[in-house]
Amino acid sequence: MENCFRLTPVRGGQTSACREEKMQQARDLQRERSKQALSSWKVLIPLLLAASPIVSAVAPETGAAPRLQVNADTRPAIIRDAADLAGRIETELRVTRPDFVVYVPQGLDGMMSNTGNEHFLVFDGPHGVLMAVWTQSSAEGQPDQHIAFAQSSDEGRTWSKPRIIAGPNLPRGGSMASWAYPLVSGSGRVYVLYSQHVGKYDTFFHTTGWLYGICSDDGGRSWSKPQQLHVARSSNDNPDASFPPNMICWQKPLRLGKDARYLAGFTRWTSFAVRKNVTPSWISADSRVEFMRFENVDENPAPQDLRIAWLAANEKALAVPFPGHPEVSVCQEPSIVKLPDGRLFCVMRTAAGSPFWSQSDDAGESWSQPRRLLRCDGGEPLRHPLSPCPIYDLGGNAAGSGRYALFIHNHDGHYQGYGPADTSYHRRPIYLVPGRFQLGAQQPVWFDEPRLFMDHDGVSLGKPGTRGRVDLALYASMTVRHGQAVLWYPDRKFFLLGRLIGKEWFEAANTRGDSGSGGP
Repeated sequence: MENCFRLTPVRGGQTSACREEKMQQARDLQRERSKQALSSWKVLIPLLLAASPIVSAVAPETGAAPRLQVNADTRPAIIRDAADLAGRIETELRVTRPDFVVYVPQGLDGMMSNTGNEHFLVFDGPHGVLMAVWTQSSAEGQPDQHIAFAQSSDEGRTWSKPRIIAGPNLPRGGSMASWAYPLVSGSGRVYVLYSQHVGKYDTFFHTTGWLYGICSDDGGRSWSKPQQLHVARSSNDNPDASFPPNMICWQKPLRLGKDARYLAGFTRWTSFAVRKNVTPSWISADSRVEFMRFENVDENPAPQDLRIAWLAANEKALAVPFPGHPEVSVCQEPSIVKLPDGRLFCVMRTAAGSPFWSQSDDAGESWSQPRRLLRCDGGEPLRHPLSPCPIYDLGGNAAGSGRYALFIHNHDGHYQGYGPADTSYHRRPIYLVPGRFQLGAQQPVWFDEPRLFMDHDGVSLGKPGTRGRVDLALYASMTVRHGQAVLWYPDRKFFLLGRLIGKEWFEAANTRGDSGSGGP
């Protein structure tokens, strides 16, 4: 089997490799350093507080080192007005080196609800057309949140003007619609399912909602009236069944289930009526990963008649302990790829400083206990905070090619003075981690060294009168058409862009320390 570390010459002509003995030594060394660091905090914190007015100490969890949190002085400056934002657009649009520009917000005077764009899912529509749905608003979680739709007939070079297909289009808001995802039947009917807010919530305002759906039989020119779909109740939902669940399906359902049916993973947040949050931060709210399989899409039913099989539900849901609180799970946002031997491999974000993984050998019916994602068996953990960490198959969404692209931040949440709870600021930069199937390995996908993919210079983007956003949270998707893989991504939840993923990313390590369009 291929070694998970690149063989790199070191002093004395030796090589570094994935050897368990050396890894154990490294782990022992890390534990010793952690002990030393923990004791040194008692001395360092008073000195830091005295020396720097922008730093404050945050009380640690039991057994954890105190975290330093940057105060408001270091946050991005407020975007003054439309002219200020227009200037930022001009300088920032190409910073992440996109090959495709799908959407740039227009009408920047605050009268249009379009300066927040995320959850960007591009998919193969009928008749060879590329289609996209995303969640749009003035800013994430605002009452004007709605579902936008656009399409391209020239492989993504140009796109139609976005149309709102669900939810409000008014700055003052309405019944917000969020987190849409597509399904396309064999005959070309396009379904878009989404979370419909009904004014009642108990965990998070913008994640609570009933599952609604619409469909189109004419390539997106017209859409049916919204219909509600049945969602099975969970033991983690509010005992009062009048409260909608807290669910997000953040990736496109793929034809990875039994008999090539659509399969998707989703996050279900536990109702606070069932389990209280154990810290003041949202990141410790209990959450688990489940799966759903769509049973009859190809029969072209009305949206309300779509049948869903609920998998890994209730006590079988995938869970990862929150640091310092083993009774709480923080396991979210699963993405799934197919392995060459037919198994499914799933990567999820956690609050444990790394992604975790699980696998299924029965087409998603059941899943293994989540494990920390390593470079290889016995190797070092891949580092990543509570932020999207999608994995995609470079051969196609359901290809099982054995070549994968994982995207991470390459740190555990401690970044530029921020801590793991500072999710608005530490979700950057983006690293691409090439992965390859390893037959017979415990962890079936092994990864190369993370390679810098994109970043920016800290300039925020967003609604005038706010601080905007600086995060590169990768609420993204991928298409592979005519052998060309494209990552479609939101930049600072503002621009919607696309970037080629070339074979260069799987070749020799980039020694320049930068990356160009389509590859390193």
